[in-house]
Amino acid sequence: MFTTPSVIVFDVNETLSDMGPLADAFTRAGVPASLARLWFTEVLRDGFALTSAGDNPAFADLATDSLSRLLTQASGPGDYQEQVEAIMGVFKNLSLHPDAAPGIKALSRITQLVTLSNGATSVAESLLSRGGVEDEFSRFLSVQDAPRWKPAREAYDYAAREIGQSVDRLLLVAVHPWDIHGANAAGLRTAWINRTGASYPSYFTAPDIEAEDLVALAGKLSGS
Repeated sequence: MFTTPSVIVFDVNETLSDMGPLADAFTRAGVPASLARLWFTEVLRDGFALTSAGDNPAFADLATDSLSRLLTQASGPGDYQEQVEAIMGVFKNLSLHPDAAPGIKALSRITQLVTLSNGATSVAESLLSRGGVEDEFSRFLSVQDAPRWKPAREAYDYAAREIGQSVDRLLLVAVHPWDIHGANAAGLRTAWINRTGASYPSYFTAPDIEAEDLVALAGKLSGS
């Protein structure tokens, strides 16, 4: 039987934030909307590479550098500082997914909630404040204060230490299979939020729970 976790640990980017508006931001910058997905994927890829090499880069530094180079590749040499600032401004001011606020409120009635992001805590706090659910969280954690990014074990161990719980009492909630796999390897239980009806990659460890959104996850944890 799946017992109630002592703490639910939320990933932030994409799991809570709706990154759809980034496509329009790229279009306004004069490049294809499809580059928004490529940009975010490349930031994660390079962050993981640096983590594997023993570094712990700042997410915003990678994001702005990657964005500048991507715009240059797409449009040719030039000064893209204004476009970079505009896109980063959109990224830092995204809204919650429609299911996030009601799901978070329901989950906070079940157990304690914290965030653990590869980005800055200020971005997570701002996102949740705009969504009216900042007070539902007891802690905002970032890998910037850990030895390495997720999905390295050290990131999840850091979260466990900070909140004073053993890893097996934590439930990691994320839309990213790589995060689910890393958390499982570190000893956490996991919940995969599958809003798109996608197939889970066979090469990653499967989640303990799969739910279509955060409201559905709250229902599964509460037994309703």
